[in-house]
Amino acid sequence: MSTSKHVVIIGNGISGITCARHLRKLDDQVQITVISGESEYFFSRTALMYIYMGHMKFEHTQPYENWFWEKNRIELKHAWVKTVNFTSKSLHFGSGEQMNYDELVIATGSKPNKFGWPGQDLKGVQGLYSKQDLELMEETTKSGVEHAVIVGGGLIGIEMAEMLAYRKISVTFLVRETGFWRNILPKEESELVGRHIREHHFELKLETELDEIIGDKSGKVIAVKTKSGEEIPCQFVGLTAGVSPNVDFLKGSGLEIGRGVKIDSFFRTNIDHVYSIGDCAEFKEAPAEDRKNIEQVWYTGRIHGEILAHNLIKKPVPYRPGVWFNSAKFLDIEYQTYGQVPADWDRDQVKNFYWEHSGGKVAFRLLMHSDESILGVNVFGLRMRHEFFDRAIREKWSGEEVINKLEKANFDPEFFAPYYKVIKEKFAADFDKNISKVKLSWIQQLLGARV
Repeated sequence: MSTSKHVVIIGNGISGITCARHLRKLDDQVQITVISGESEYFFSRTALMYIYMGHMKFEHTQPYENWFWEKNRIELKHAWVKTVNFTSKSLHFGSGEQMNYDELVIATGSKPNKFGWPGQDLKGVQGLYSKQDLELMEETTKSGVEHAVIVGGGLIGIEMAEMLAYRKISVTFLVRETGFWRNILPKEESELVGRHIREHHFELKLETELDEIIGDKSGKVIAVKTKSGEEIPCQFVGLTAGVSPNVDFLKGSGLEIGRGVKIDSFFRTNIDHVYSIGDCAEFKEAPAEDRKNIEQVWYTGRIHGEILAHNLIKKPVPYRPGVWFNSAKFLDIEYQTYGQVPADWDRDQVKNFYWEHSGGKVAFRLLMHSDESILGVNVFGLRMRHEFFDRAIREKWSGEEVINKLEKANFDPEFFAPYYKVIKEKFAADFDKNISKVKLSWIQQLLGARV
């Protein structure tokens, strides 16, 4: 690509900003413009809940000082793109302004799912994804909200419940599956999270589907009705049943759209000089056997941005994802997953090891292929090293080798109970393996006695 060209990026989330930063690193002359109607500056989306709870101000969520953009000659435009004319290579804003581009990157992220529920557009009904969602939630729950209903499980639902609880608003979860996040988590982990939610005084209604959201004469939510006919009075409804690519403004434009913007392994769309990355992009073919066509995870968005920046300046390379990884928190329980740990699996093809602490808040699952090479790991309430499991899965270690070296994966502070010791003992017993003993300090032995 000629360095005099103008690269325009729609979206200032992790994908778009990573792309912009790496473009500048690779080329001192390329003109870069990042457009966002959501916010003027890039911010940490996971920090929205802390703003609501008063722990942070919005400016504290910005990883870069305001001078960073001018110093690196990355132009920021705070505006909503209304339409794109791919023939004239021009963007048309809601304000009536226009902007031309030479190369266009679409990185518009996600939006909360709505499934056509009656009443889903009432006042007091919303998702939680954008800065505008946060501002609306702050205004709506400022007063007069005693009870809220959250529709759907998952990580955004947990965050929203924690936020509402901070303002002493009681919460009922409506989850259509048999367990919380059961479409993602195996049964035992789902039950662990479910217990933890109830311990925090949230009502959890499983196998319960929303039928209708009921409003008053002023158009404000007053209750929800479930498929079973139960009515639950509430003054706020959180829609957290997943997210979908934010691409509605591109439909009918000539760009190939499925659920998201269709791309190949080089992030190219069906239109020359137009690319897509991050949550809004949909690979025509899954980038790997264990990956989905749409990757809505922070770290994959960052990798998308970095690779596309390389491809725009240097010889293009295809996206080849490594071992799947994700991490999150369910209230105060940390969660990590590596490789493939599906909600359910073929018991004849996959060997399973599961250990859970008697306290019900710490768990470790290891799945293995039939030849006992590692398939994936779930970790709850423990901190383990990413590089350890990334290497173990890439190099196809046996489950026995993983367990034998498990203390090297431990990332908990020194005075935490050494759970890896009892995990080793249970694995040895379950699989009749000769697992190496762990030498513990006297303080670890003391802590271990409580495990």
